[in-house]
Amino acid sequence: MIKTAGINSNNLKHNTCKYVKLVHCNIVLLPVQTTANYSKKMDRIKVIIADDHKLVRCGIKLLLATDPNISVIAEAGSGAQVLEILKNNELPDLILTDLNMPDISGMELLKEISVNVPAVGVVFLTMIEDDRFITEAFNNGAEGYLTKDIGAEELIFAINHIHNGGKYISANLSHQLFIRQIQNVNTQVNEPSNLEFNSRELEVLDLIAQGLTNSEMGEKLFLSKRTIEGHRRSLIGKVQCRNSAELIKYAVTHGLIS
Repeated sequence: MIKTAGINSNNLKHNTCKYVKLVHCNIVLLPVQTTANYSKKMDRIKVIIADDHKLVRCGIKLLLATDPNISVIAEAGSGAQVLEILKNNELPDLILTDLNMPDISGMELLKEISVNVPAVGVVFLTMIEDDRFITEAFNNGAEGYLTKDIGAEELIFAINHIHNGGKYISANLSHQLFIRQIQNVNTQVNEPSNLEFNSRELEVLDLIAQGLTNSEMGEKLFLSKRTIEGHRRSLIGKVQCRNSAELIKYAVTHGLIS
């Protein structure tokens, strides 16, 4: 379950702050200052860009060049190249990497760096918006998760924020996670729990799942068609569903039938 609060998906140029909590990976993004307040004197943030498309790397490098606090010290077209750079060159503060890359994937690269060079932060910049990848990334030590459709200002903000000790997830993703969490909460609130079913109800459930009609069920259970109809309506009302299809789904999900 992912808990979020205070999500505002407006552009960061309006100085909005983000607060996101991912329970599975214990991540909290606290309200922070905007990039305008990072202009104080500080060491430049050393970044390696890793993406298997040269055009993408060039574009990102041009965007980052607009911030005097950020310095791109190397580029790599694969995870293996990143590891080679780390062995033979100055260590970066952050690696901005795609998830899908040849040789070594972004996730494998993250795991390798987390173990061998934990001082180097890894930030994903990807087209993948799947919750499972987001959770796996933060569980394995990622500092940020960004999608490639974000603007230059948010990208620069994220890098500065992460370098100053925070973690970051792009605004569009935080909004999606928030909406999905609300939907999950509503489902949990509306779904009855700790229901008990007697043997007759379980028999009827099993026969409904087999696709038998009321008449066929009545013959098998030596009950009238009307009695079977009553059991069906009672079960639908008990689990608060709308039809037999939802009733079967509930029964399977809760292990009442196989």
